[in-house]
Amino acid sequence: MDNRPDFVKLVNLASSRLGTEAIYATDDFFADKQRLVDDAPPEWKEGVYDENGKWMDGWESRRKREEGHDYCVIRLGLPGKIIGVDIDTSHFTGNYPPSASLEGCYCPDGNPTDEQQWEELLPSMNLQGDSHHFADIYSDNPFTHVRFHIYPDGGVARLRVYGHPEIDWERVNPESELDLVAVENGGRALACNDQHFGHMSNLIMPGRGVNMGDGWETARRRVPGNDWVILSMGHAGLVERIVIDTAHFKGNFPDSVSIQAAFVEGGTDEQIATQSLFWRELLPSQKLSADAIHQFADQVNNLGPISHVRVNIFPDGGISRVRLFGRKSG
Repeated sequence: MDNRPDFVKLVNLASSRLGTEAIYATDDFFADKQRLVDDAPPEWKEGVYDENGKWMDGWESRRKREEGHDYCVIRLGLPGKIIGVDIDTSHFTGNYPPSASLEGCYCPDGNPTDEQQWEELLPSMNLQGDSHHFADIYSDNPFTHVRFHIYPDGGVARLRVYGHPEIDWERVNPESELDLVAVENGGRALACNDQHFGHMSNLIMPGRGVNMGDGWETARRRVPGNDWVILSMGHAGLVERIVIDTAHFKGNFPDSVSIQAAFVEGGTDEQIATQSLFWRELLPSQKLSADAIHQFADQVNNLGPISHVRVNIFPDGGISRVRLFGRKSG
């Protein structure tokens, strides 16, 4: 059973794939600070040591023998409003910090200086070893950087910072073409019927997939039917061009794809999944091929403004990216 909070469905603003960088740490003797924002789940390497000690997948400072505590400053890959965080101490058992806290600042033109004012986002909270610690954040301000404090020292595997990318849609030219479902434009992957081999959120990440694991791939279907995923656009808009990329999928790409769409107001993600069965056809069924970029323009139906799409693949398999190019509406 998935008992994680709803905010984990939002964009991880601290994703290394989005350009997040750990720019400073008071100490990272045992494990490099950049590992704190790796996208892959933390792993345990039995019996692996480096010149400083046991190899750990995360950020780990040495044992503090003086006053004070350790902290790490992280430049978020996407500036935005933070809704919740996950402090993950996976595999850290006798070496995790007893507590941690988080601050944020808005510094869009560079990195913060010593004079930077920081806002407290999360007061000190107790931590446990080898555990996820989810916490809601209550601030209406956008942030570009976070400062993660651990008391007094130790190791944390991952820090996930979930929220909404900061996009001033009022300043976006309504005639400009943009990928309305891209994560950097506020797109989200809401639901799918299966993601056995590759997570649905990969579909809206920047760039082309780096390998077959960097896409959405379902298990082999042994019963009638087809697989599907629902994507939410960052802003309602008019979709004029669609790109389906099957990069690296060669013996396991879907036979064909179709897309349904709707303008959705209100409701929950669970309701959207049910309603999507009856959405209108944005892209009629199109044949796909292995490891290729498929572009569709003339085949796209003009449905007017839409906010959500349901991508259907037949019968199963993997695709790397979905791009919905068009113009914002409203």
